[in-house]
Amino acid sequence: MHSKSAALRLHVESALAGRIASPFREPHIEIPCTVPAGIPALDEATGGLPRGCLTEMYGPPFSGKTSVLQSALAARMANSEACALIDAQDSFDPVCAEAAGVSLRRLLWIRCKNLDHAFRSVDVLLNGGGFGMVAMDLSDAPPRLVRQIPLNVWFRLRRSVENTSTILLVLSRESNAKTCASLVLRLEKETAAWSLRERAEPSHVVHTPACLLDGWTTTGEVIRSSARRKIFHFPSQATTPGSPGNDFVRFELRTNHLPENSSQDLGVLPGKNPRKERTKDPG
Repeated sequence: MHSKSAALRLHVESALAGRIASPFREPHIEIPCTVPAGIPALDEATGGLPRGCLTEMYGPPFSGKTSVLQSALAARMANSEACALIDAQDSFDPVCAEAAGVSLRRLLWIRCKNLDHAFRSVDVLLNGGGFGMVAMDLSDAPPRLVRQIPLNVWFRLRRSVENTSTILLVLSRESNAKTCASLVLRLEKETAAWSLRERAEPSHVVHTPACLLDGWTTTGEVIRSSARRKIFHFPSQATTPGSPGNDFVRFELRTNHLPENSSQDLGVLPGKNPRKERTKDPG
């Protein structure tokens, strides 16, 4: 029986010669090299974005995904790396991105019309190589259409980015890559801060049309990580004292509007009294 097994093993190795060096040897899996995303609290929680892997970041609208994307792009460009952005719904704002530190000269922006165009583009870029980060933004795509992407497509993307130094980052509203992603991060907005919140008179509205979104606090949960060090949960989930669920990551994000001393940032014209402007209720 032993001789038959050895003969079969030799036959398989001979048939796969030139394609697979050692088909019966377990491959050595190394922890991928990670790089910072530019947000200290997020980098401490996740260990950074892994190279040669697929990273999925998902959450509802206004959860901070775009801000994290801009921060990650700016961090890679500060390291003199070229990046690519596949914009599935043509929603990228280059003005805000440049204000966040993104160098548009180092960014390849592909404006897509549909999901098929987006996935074909990311295939070409990953096989071509030369990019420090390739990001695909599916945040504004209808979730029902993204759910229809077969799982084998995500496996193909994972295989394409393996053994490279490229970071593949996918943004969406729901988790779709599942186990194909080495790092899955969920984001959710916790609180929002508005400028011109103080009023001389009480008002039933939260903010007036003259107010600007000044920033917000985001909570994040590491759903899956190949180099996980802790388990993070949202504070809204039920936990018991002393359990790992008491740990979560929270970080603040700021908008990229004009400086606070600018009259345009106050939403009023020069020479007018901003206090009178913000006591007027909308409608």
